[in-house]
Amino acid sequence: MRQADVRPQGTGTGAAVVEFTNTSAASCSLQGHPTVAGAANGSPDKNRPLTVTPTGTAAKVALAPGGKAWVKLTFVQVQGEGDGYCASGAEPASFPTLVVGLPGAGAHQVALDDGVVAECDNTVTATAVTATKPS
Repeated sequence: MRQADVRPQGTGTGAAVVEFTNTSAASCSLQGHPTVAGAANGSPDKNRPLTVTPTGTAAKVALAPGGKAWVKLTFVQVQGEGDGYCASGAEPASFPTLVVGLPGAGAHQVALDDGVVAECDNTVTATAVTATKPS
């Protein structure tokens, strides 16, 4: 998982792109929006589900063996420097990993390439699975 090139202003993660690869020897298809949870201490059994607001049309994406698909997750940004704050007054949260679930493909634990996920309000906007890599 990497930080998205296009993301909201602030000091948190803002937005991240999650890549999925078909590692099987057979073609498969994905369709829908992901579920997302923050994983405390990197442990998926201690995760905190985030409220997902779906965006975009959920079209079927066919993947040949080795094929890739993506989702873009946009978080409510942490504001300020150092100790940071949430505009809503909530406490910022940070997670070393996320557990991202896809319909028919199970849940997968992923980490940012460059740090932890920081967000406010325990909500995330998620695109539908797509064959086009988002920015």
